[in-house]
Amino acid sequence: MRKDRRKFMHNLSLAAGGMLLAPSTQILDRYFIPERRIKNFGLQLYTLRDDIIQDVKGVLQKVASAGYTQIESYDGPNGMWWGMGAKEFKNFVGDLGMTITSSHCDIFKDFEQKVEEAASIGVKYLICPWLGKQDNLDKYKAAAEDFNKKGEMCRKNGIGFGYHNHAYSFEAVDGIYPQDILMHETDSSLVTFEMDMYWVHAAGEKIEKWLNKYKNRFKLCHIKDFSRHPVIDNSLNSVDLGKGVIDWNSALKTAFKNGMEYFVVEQEAYPGTTPIDAIRANAAFMKKMKI
Repeated sequence: MRKDRRKFMHNLSLAAGGMLLAPSTQILDRYFIPERRIKNFGLQLYTLRDDIIQDVKGVLQKVASAGYTQIESYDGPNGMWWGMGAKEFKNFVGDLGMTITSSHCDIFKDFEQKVEEAASIGVKYLICPWLGKQDNLDKYKAAAEDFNKKGEMCRKNGIGFGYHNHAYSFEAVDGIYPQDILMHETDSSLVTFEMDMYWVHAAGEKIEKWLNKYKNRFKLCHIKDFSRHPVIDNSLNSVDLGKGVIDWNSALKTAFKNGMEYFVVEQEAYPGTTPIDAIRANAAFMKKMKI
């Protein structure tokens, strides 16, 4: 016991002495547990799908005032730019102090045009939002091949391409996870992944396990909480952040460690609240979150 104590005190004195020589960030990372905050986080506009079609600019102003600095758009009834030209949309969002980091889009319709428009305004990623449960594993392999082609098209235009999961790709088929096929059959230089943490949990999988398994492959994520009192239809189990069962400290800390770059809040159901009030509550949660 005494020997261990002397060794501990000796190491501690070396560490203290090293503070005079080593950069402070290295000392903190090595000897302490630094508290991190996510300074910039975004909102997937699908959260406000019923509101935004009524008043695009008014809703975007509310998003900015809630504290979001980034947005992720989607291919709505008026396109990714909501009836504005790409540059007009970018300028309006920029004047509100926000950037467009990514957008979900229909990758099977006018994709080349969408790539060119997204690249012209500095969008980082175009994301396939939905593949659908496939009849067999070979179809997931075919999808991965198509993702590589879409990724090459994006890379030539200076942007990235990614795939956003739902529960089905994290549900094993004959002992094989479709998500594993998508990860292995895609070129990491062409295809990234946006982890929807809600749907990973809904599939009965551990978020941290997949983040650790595929380091640096998940560059974006959807932060969406899962109800403590779920119903059968998983699309209805979304709740305000902090009111559900997902351990966000663990999930986001693991995401940081494994190369996550963009953190996108999303909510699809609003028990006891409204979409606008939900995004405000979620922004407040994100601002207070320490990992």
